[in-house]
Amino acid sequence: MISAVTQPSTLEAKTMRKVTFRIIPFLMVCYFIAFVDRVNAGFAALQMNQDIGLSSAAFGLGGGLFYITYVLCEVPSNLAMEKVGARLWIARIMITWGIVAACMALVVGPKSFYLVRLLLGAAEAGFFPGVILYLTYWFPPEYRGRIVAIFMVAIPISSFLGSPISASLLQLEGFLGYHGWQWMFVLEALPAVLLGIASFFVLPNGPANARWLTGAQRDWLTKRLAADNSSPKKAVGHLSLWQVISNKYVLAASLIYAGASGSSQVLSLWQPQIIKSFGLSNMETGLVNSIPFGIASVLMILWGRNSDRTRERTWHTAIPLLLLAVSLAVAPFASALLPVLLLLCVAVTATYIVKGPFWALTTEWMSAGVAAAAIAQVNAIGNIGGFLGSYLLGLIKDATGSYSLGLLPLAALSGAGCIMVLMLSRGQQKSPSVVEAQAR
Repeated sequence: MISAVTQPSTLEAKTMRKVTFRIIPFLMVCYFIAFVDRVNAGFAALQMNQDIGLSSAAFGLGGGLFYITYVLCEVPSNLAMEKVGARLWIARIMITWGIVAACMALVVGPKSFYLVRLLLGAAEAGFFPGVILYLTYWFPPEYRGRIVAIFMVAIPISSFLGSPISASLLQLEGFLGYHGWQWMFVLEALPAVLLGIASFFVLPNGPANARWLTGAQRDWLTKRLAADNSSPKKAVGHLSLWQVISNKYVLAASLIYAGASGSSQVLSLWQPQIIKSFGLSNMETGLVNSIPFGIASVLMILWGRNSDRTRERTWHTAIPLLLLAVSLAVAPFASALLPVLLLLCVAVTATYIVKGPFWALTTEWMSAGVAAAAIAQVNAIGNIGGFLGSYLLGLIKDATGSYSLGLLPLAALSGAGCIMVLMLSRGQQKSPSVVEAQAR
């Protein structure tokens, strides 16, 4: 493993720069569209809930049902990608989710809303963990913190740019006899289908298939990744699928991710309604909603870069989880727009800056032989936090009239994740091969 002070060779620097600029921008655009299609129901709710008769609890349940099929299909999707190749499988995912996302315009009541959300979860399942796995095909461990952060900055950017776009599309209310939220779903789904077709031609399956790399660059990158994958210092070694799923590191990483991912999903889905509750118009809601995500977009890259520069993962993961837990825990005590917005800025930023260091830490725990299943498992179980958080927030809102009280379960989950990552990292430092020993 390269130390924090080792300077890369000219060949390494040119190779990694070329890989980064050829792969990451395209994947960012794809994930941008994926996340817009996942959470734009939050803006549609400003009109749709009344039009089709959705209560807060029903909207929360439908919003959360996405993660049920998403979770069930994650591991099979990643295993399928390893068999058929990344470009074909990523293209299949994107085209499928684009078609299903457009079908959101057809919902007429709670049951059809639930059905399409379930189908959308199944369609999109595998894209994110597939990309995380795909990045391990191209980037050695010392690059992954910043690379994952750069890739995942597409999430806050999707809300930063998508919020005013979605709010603007709602203004098409009545055009050609359709609601504004119906136009929004269709128009924001089309790019997914087009990008899915393009991905088949843009994404190589791995370095060996990258014609835009020179022979020397392909040879260096292939050998560098092979050397890392053969390293014995992996907490999760070569295990069976069941051993991977039940492994304590995989389960603990899932719990850690549930706090950050669950909060991220819930805030993206519910934040427009939280802001709208202060009496703002739809357009004002879109502009104000974009502020926390704009801040997160910048800090996410800086935090991931600092994690790579210092080669420190544990505290770069734990500190954002602590900030997230505290900001959500004190939210019920804020009653005016400005303090609520400040707390949302802290919470949203924390949910995103944690992602780069967390995934870098998690992939460093795992060997290449289990990475596909383990990454999908962590992301799948972690996203259960999105289902529970969204459903509970809707129930609590209907029961108490308060959005802030509905955030308390996520505060507790984030706090538990903070403690878990510190305990797990300490144990892994003492015995990096404990899982392999248990598996024998």
